[in-house]
Amino acid sequence: MKTVNHYVRPLLTATLIGLSSLAQADIGAAEKPDLKLGFIKLTDMAPLAVAWEQGYFMDEGLFVELEAQANWKVLLDRVITGELDGAHMLAGQPLGASIGYGTQADIITAFSMDLNGNGITVSNDVWEAMKPNLEMEGDHPEHPISASALKPVVEQTRANGERFRMGMVFPVSTHNYELRYWLAAGGLNPGFYAPQRGDTSGTLQADVHLSVTPPPQMPATMEAGTIQGYCVGEPWNQQAVFKGIGVPVITDYEIWPNNPEKVFGVTEAWAEQNPNTHLRLLRALIRAAYWLDENQNANREAAVDILARPSYVGADREVIANSMTGTFEYEKGDVREVPDFNVFFRYHATYPYPSDAIWYLSQMRRWGQIPEAKSDDWYMKTAARVYRGDLYAEAAQSLIEDGLMTTSDFPDFAQENFERPMQGELIDGVPFTPREPNAYINRFSIGLKGSETP
Repeated sequence: MKTVNHYVRPLLTATLIGLSSLAQADIGAAEKPDLKLGFIKLTDMAPLAVAWEQGYFMDEGLFVELEAQANWKVLLDRVITGELDGAHMLAGQPLGASIGYGTQADIITAFSMDLNGNGITVSNDVWEAMKPNLEMEGDHPEHPISASALKPVVEQTRANGERFRMGMVFPVSTHNYELRYWLAAGGLNPGFYAPQRGDTSGTLQADVHLSVTPPPQMPATMEAGTIQGYCVGEPWNQQAVFKGIGVPVITDYEIWPNNPEKVFGVTEAWAEQNPNTHLRLLRALIRAAYWLDENQNANREAAVDILARPSYVGADREVIANSMTGTFEYEKGDVREVPDFNVFFRYHATYPYPSDAIWYLSQMRRWGQIPEAKSDDWYMKTAARVYRGDLYAEAAQSLIEDGLMTTSDFPDFAQENFERPMQGELIDGVPFTPREPNAYINRFSIGLKGSETP
């Protein structure tokens, strides 16, 4: 937890007022300079940690306390109640809340925190059972690994009268949708939600039963045999390798290159009440993301040192460095170059593209969290209401005017900026068509489509 010494605060305030007179002339003083921001202990909270450690929050006249939260539900609830001013969120959380799945609240995001960063890990026993189904390149398997290699293992488990269980971090998490996408692409049904029938387990008709487990608890839960695998962000896949209890079989970069992962979220009411504060937060976070990726990740080693501290992620430095510095270890000793495993700024990672929101909404519909068919127009309007590129553009433009960043660092704000650039093909080859979300949903062989209900 980070706090500012109250004895030095008057001096800092005076200094910051002097600095603000030299720049940021079009942004007024923060309406609420004292802020408490939440995060979960994952490496992709890095922009928050860097903004604090590099002094970017203080440059904006913001006195920020960063506080780790127990889980994603607690984090969201505390943003809604105002105990937190904003937080590191799952990209699907503002959307889920805004459409009333689980909790009803108007949450917006004007900042995408990162791309990629997740993996799917299985226990050692499951890995050994999968190996005969894999194509090999020398001593190591070919990647990406399809869930079709897992299918015989699941079928055998079910034939033994047992459930095959895997963990994910939250019902509207990227991890849930990525794990479901990978399983379905390999011919396994991850099950459906039926909120209209009061069934929010997500396991109707499931071949693989998915359940919620907080990220830091994933390795221990798998080691105890409660789950046979999981999808989570770093450093908790690499932790399984480090501890010798499991094997990451695929990264989300292999499922969908440059997929959106986390966002910074606030309530719509908070943003409306504190517009200057919000813009200043966005400025600090944009600068932090830039620092994380600048000069071909030159600052990543320093970022690893920051994140390894107990007040941030608190995992072993070696574990965090495995992915943050551009490599990823699958089986112990199978270390591969994955320079874009964690992307914080390049490819316009920080801009909240509407297409990101539409992909999440399409998966919510596919698996029954949105139980009825919606028009394409509904998807467009929902994305525009929650993912606020207009606010991002205002913050970015002010950084350009202040000479802190350049026009080339950002998308062309004179354009629509609807669809995220630099994304590759999804693992199953189904083309993502964000302007036609219903056509996209209807292409899948596993999942709800048309007017189907769970």
